[in-house]
Amino acid sequence: MKHIELLQKYLSNLALVNIKLHNIHWNVIGEQFMEIHNYTEEVYDELFQNLDEVAELLKMKDIMPLSTMKDYLENATVEEIEAKDYSVKESLEIIKKDMELMKDLATDIRNTADEEGDFETVAMFEDYVAYYSKNLWFVNSMLK
Repeated sequence: MKHIELLQKYLSNLALVNIKLHNIHWNVIGEQFMEIHNYTEEVYDELFQNLDEVAELLKMKDIMPLSTMKDYLENATVEEIEAKDYSVKESLEIIKKDMELMKDLATDIRNTADEEGDFETVAMFEDYVAYYSKNLWFVNSMLK
């Protein structure tokens, strides 16, 4: 089933986005430091819960979820970023790009799972798509 492969990619992306958000959380600089610092913590906490939910969804389907950084790096479509100071604008642009990528992948998983009759995955990923849509609104509003 194609959506299982996509779920593994999504899981890998969640792991990398979580690390990237920590990087930004620690290294953002500028007048809005606290806002971005707090926002990234809120997002990485949510995405870490999603990492667990997706891994458990795979286990429910008797599929071994990817579980190593090596596997995540090999399967992720999200790009790593270096440890350095990030301006507020730069931080938000990185977050926006990853949220758009994750929303697109979540939408693809939702639609593929629907075609394949996996309604548990459809329900879960409809919520994820809505989460990214709301947060893209937040990020776009902060970038104005």
